[in-house]
Amino acid sequence: MFSWYRELTKRERNTFWGCFSGWAVDAMDAQLFSFVLPVLIAAWGMTTAQAGYLATATLISAAVGGWACGFLADRWGRVRVMQFTILWFSIFTFVAGFTQNFEQLIVVRVLQGLGFGGEWAAGAVLMGEIIRPAHRGKAVGSVQSGFGIGWSMASILAGVVLALVPPDFGWRVLLMIGVLPGLLVLYLRRRIEEPELYQQTRAAMAAKGRRSPGLGAIFRPEVRSVTIKASLLAFGVVGVGGAIVNWLPTFMKTVRELSPSASGYYLFLVTGGSFFGFLASAYLADVLGRRRTFQLFLASSWLVTIAYMFLPLSGWGLVVMGVPFGFFTIGNYASLGPYFTELFPTAIRGSGQSFAYNFGKTAGAIAVSCIGILAQWITLAEAIGLIALLGYSIAFLVTLLLPETKGIALAPGGLDAVPANVSPSNSSTA
Repeated sequence: MFSWYRELTKRERNTFWGCFSGWAVDAMDAQLFSFVLPVLIAAWGMTTAQAGYLATATLISAAVGGWACGFLADRWGRVRVMQFTILWFSIFTFVAGFTQNFEQLIVVRVLQGLGFGGEWAAGAVLMGEIIRPAHRGKAVGSVQSGFGIGWSMASILAGVVLALVPPDFGWRVLLMIGVLPGLLVLYLRRRIEEPELYQQTRAAMAAKGRRSPGLGAIFRPEVRSVTIKASLLAFGVVGVGGAIVNWLPTFMKTVRELSPSASGYYLFLVTGGSFFGFLASAYLADVLGRRRTFQLFLASSWLVTIAYMFLPLSGWGLVVMGVPFGFFTIGNYASLGPYFTELFPTAIRGSGQSFAYNFGKTAGAIAVSCIGILAQWITLAEAIGLIALLGYSIAFLVTLLLPETKGIALAPGGLDAVPANVSPSNSSTA
C-alpha cells in the first residue's frame, strides 16, 4: 500500500514532509480550541450560541485568509506563502492564551483564522503540482493525514494539561503550547522548492506580457461551473465534518457527561480513526477514482454520525464507534486536495482551489452556529444529525455532476489550459 513512497524523488519527499508537518501543526492548533471551549463555557458563562459565534468567526476568517493566500500563491509562489501562514497562526494561537474575555478572544481567533485558511491553500497546490499523476491522490491525501496526527496531539495535550493544571489556567497553557511546533515546521520548509509547473506558467505569462488573473478569474465562463460545484462539494466534506468536530468535546461533556480530560482520551480514538481514514481515502482515490471515493465516504459518514449521536454508547461502545466515526467523517478530506488540483488550470489553481475549499469552511462556520442555535430548541445530537444530513446529501449529489480526473497530467498555462475532461460537456454522471 505504501510502495509508492519509495518511488518518490528527494524533492517530492522533502515537499511531502514539509507539507505534512505544516498540516499537522495547523490541525493541532485549530483543535486545541475545541477542547478549550467547554472550559470557557463554564469559566466565562458563555452560551452555546456565543460558543458557536467564536467558531464561526474563526472559520469565516480562515475562509478569507485561505482565498487571499491562494491568490497570493498564484502571484508570489506556493512556498513563500506557506512559510508565512505557519508563522502567523502559531503566533496568534499563543496570544489567545492571554485573552481575558469573550470580546478579546474573538478578535484573536479571527486573526488566527487567517493563517489556518492559508496553510491548506498553498500546501495542497504545492503538493499537487510537485507529485507525479500516478501517485498524486495517495501523496496529497496522505499529507492531509497530518490532520489526524495534529488532532491526536491536541487530544493528548488536552487530556494531560487539563488533568494536571487547574482548568482556569490550564486552557491558557494549552493554547500557549501551540506556538512551539511552528518553529520546527519553518525549519523544514526551507528545504522545499517551487514547482517547475508554476515557474513555467509564470515565465510564459511574462513572455506574453500577461498579468496575473484577478480574484474574479475563477468565475469566468470557462471555469465558473467547476468553481461552484467544487465549492458545494467542499461544504459537504469540510464544512459539515468541521462543524461536527467543533461540537464533539461539548457533546462529550453535556451528552455523554464526560470530564474534559476524559473527553480528550475518547476523542483520541476518533482522531486515530481519522488518520487511517485519510490514508484509506488517499489510496482509494487513485484506485477507485475521486468521485467514487467521495460517494463511499459520504454515505458512510452519514450512517456512523447517526450511530455515534443517538446510540446509547458509553465505555467500550464509545471506543468501538469512535474509530469508524473519525475514519469516515474526517478521512474524507484527503481526496479534496488532488481533485481540486486537477479541476483548475495552473494560473488560477491557488485561487480556485482555495476558494472552493474555504467556501466549504465558511458554510461550515454557518453550520457551527446553526448547530448551536438549534441546540437551544432540540437536543445537541439532533442538531448535529440534521446538519450532517443536509451537508452530506448536497455533496453526494455534486459528485454526480463533476467529472472524474484520476490520472490526468497537469500542464502549464492560464485559463486557456483548462483540462479537456473538466469541460461540462465532457463530464460524466455515471
